[in-house]
Amino acid sequence: MSGARSFYATTAIDYVNGAPHLGHAYEKIATDILARNARQRGRDVFFLTGTDEHGEPVADAAAAEGVSPQELVDRNAERFRALTGALGLSNDFFIRTTDAGHVERVQQVLQRVYDAGHVYLGTYEGWYCPRCADFKTEADTGPGNTCLIHGIALDRHSEENYFFRLSAFQAQLEDLFATRPDFVLPRHQFNAAHAFLGGGLTDVSLTRKELTWGVPVPWDSGHVFYVWFDALLNYVTALGYAEPGTDLTARFWPATFHVIGKDILKFHTIYWPALLMAAELELPRHVWVHGFLFGPDGEKMSKSAGNVLDPFEVIDEFGVDVLRHYLFREVTAGQDGPVSLDGLRTRYATELANEYGNLASRTLNMLERYSSRTVPAVALDPALASDLDGLAARVDGLLDRAEISTALEEIWQSVRRLNRYVEEKAPWQLARNDDPALPAVLASLAEGLRVVTVALHPYMPTKTADLLRALGRPDVHAREFAENGWGGVTGSLPPLFPK
Repeated sequence: MSGARSFYATTAIDYVNGAPHLGHAYEKIATDILARNARQRGRDVFFLTGTDEHGEPVADAAAAEGVSPQELVDRNAERFRALTGALGLSNDFFIRTTDAGHVERVQQVLQRVYDAGHVYLGTYEGWYCPRCADFKTEADTGPGNTCLIHGIALDRHSEENYFFRLSAFQAQLEDLFATRPDFVLPRHQFNAAHAFLGGGLTDVSLTRKELTWGVPVPWDSGHVFYVWFDALLNYVTALGYAEPGTDLTARFWPATFHVIGKDILKFHTIYWPALLMAAELELPRHVWVHGFLFGPDGEKMSKSAGNVLDPFEVIDEFGVDVLRHYLFREVTAGQDGPVSLDGLRTRYATELANEYGNLASRTLNMLERYSSRTVPAVALDPALASDLDGLAARVDGLLDRAEISTALEEIWQSVRRLNRYVEEKAPWQLARNDDPALPAVLASLAEGLRVVTVALHPYMPTKTADLLRALGRPDVHAREFAENGWGGVTGSLPPLFPK
């Protein structure tokens, strides 16, 4: 079991039969914000992301291109790895489910589940969505036997599979939801997950016989593991080989946060805990579920609808910090919501340029003009201190519940408070009148800007690092409002967010 100071956060792993899109970026940025905040607090952090590379959709996509599945996943995995760099992520490992280390550990865990009597051979007949790689119940089936998620016709399948005794874990899962109300966050997603249990659980396919592109089943070479069980186990397997020669499982497991989209809720909140119970592994602390991003027309983003916001285009034009800020200001984390280039431009102008960027420029300019670029080493204004003291604790409390947008709003209120402070104190008038209050005002303003910038660092790591260096205080871990100005020399900085 991991220690109290450890923090392990994961994204869902991305299926490699398509290109990275804004939904992938949104989920990864959310996880990065949680991980960076945990590092600021001195926690021992491991942040995992990666790609899901087995299963029928990959095999079909490869066949359509006339290449081998391995060739396809090798090419496409690099597109998702490139996304981690473009988004400025601080992930500690990038897992690929074709990694030998992953394959070996999947076989070990599921052999243990089989040996414990939780698996049996049977025949499945029912409706199957090749894009979901999922067998559908009647409740999951739309008009005309279509997939509710993808809208495509379902295939009728009948095949010999090994089954996982999911039904045997009904009572234990009911107890999990009864005793851990924060297992799934936010609450409306907890309710949705709990509703899956209401109709009673049925056993699910653990293996596929008709496929060859997957992790081979060690007790029956004619089968491969169903892609979902292979994929879910990445959260455990990665810790066994991410650091060569060291097993990190005891240090970090169980996960603090699995960050997922609501379309894969059932797999992560029902199948996954049941599988962990069967393998006698501890359950994760929280599964945090985000919603969908929609175009300005209120429809889910798609290239065919012409409502896509391309993360790479935004980054090229505005920089990655603008995208990171915008996504969690525009859509409340955990909810569905529309995003658009027009909305991003508005947030950029009103918040990043006019509020935060202007605050940074004014503060540095006034320190240069009125204090020779030196932060006065004097006692700070207690009125401002009382407003900003405790900001870090308030942000931490919200991020402990993955309330990412609410935490950002808390920080932004402090940005606005500092802008009001400038207008209230009018340092230019104090300088004109040789008012002895000027040094304390300048020092307080500098310290306030530093504190909110440190708080913003998990959201906008590049721009905040630039500003902290210009303030002469680059440490992103010093988060509390000080009692005195630090007396150091500040530097110059081009506008953070040019208008």
